[in-house]
Amino acid sequence: MKTIFISTSKKQHEQVIEITSEILKNKGIVVLPTDTVYGIMTSVFNFEGQKQIYKLKNREIKKPLILMSNSIKTLKRFVTFPKGIEKIIMDFWPGQLTLILPTTELGKLLTGGKNNLGVRIPNCKILLDIMAKYDIPLMTTSANISGKESAKTAKVAKEYFNNKIDLIVDDGKCKFSFESTVIDMVKFPYVVIRKGCLDCKKLLEYI
Repeated sequence: MKTIFISTSKKQHEQVIEITSEILKNKGIVVLPTDTVYGIMTSVFNFEGQKQIYKLKNREIKKPLILMSNSIKTLKRFVTFPKGIEKIIMDFWPGQLTLILPTTELGKLLTGGKNNLGVRIPNCKILLDIMAKYDIPLMTTSANISGKESAKTAKVAKEYFNNKIDLIVDDGKCKFSFESTVIDMVKFPYVVIRKGCLDCKKLLEYI
């Protein structure tokens, strides 16, 4: 497999979106930028692609992937939003916050019966535009080999996955270059289970 490596620019922006969407439609695996770190991604409906991501990363199967979308409406097909969550998603999405939420029946079906799933709307224009064009949410995790540093640039992602996936999109260094903060909101009291680039002090009033 030969990896396509493309860079974004104003002139190429639409071309990148078209190329990426077409690869995803054909059950491809891609590395895309986010506002935190680069992610390795495939369609939420591409189960073989998700299995391949685990193999490529040498990732333990018990560690779930995260569901990303550009739309709360879309996420609600896969997870349920607890009462009172509106303010936290209004203030921190799009952004560097991952929420673990209860799965819907569709969510359970697509995660092998899991009763919760991490979801996020990232604050990265090229990624949001790709997801809007493709119109199917993506299952994703950080672009790295498990135990190694997450890729903050496309160059590092290429060192990890060149010629093993279909596409790497280079949009420069990620803005925050650190993983998202993760809150488990399946049941109250809510718990911060990963301290990421979003300051936990800002979240205290919400949890």
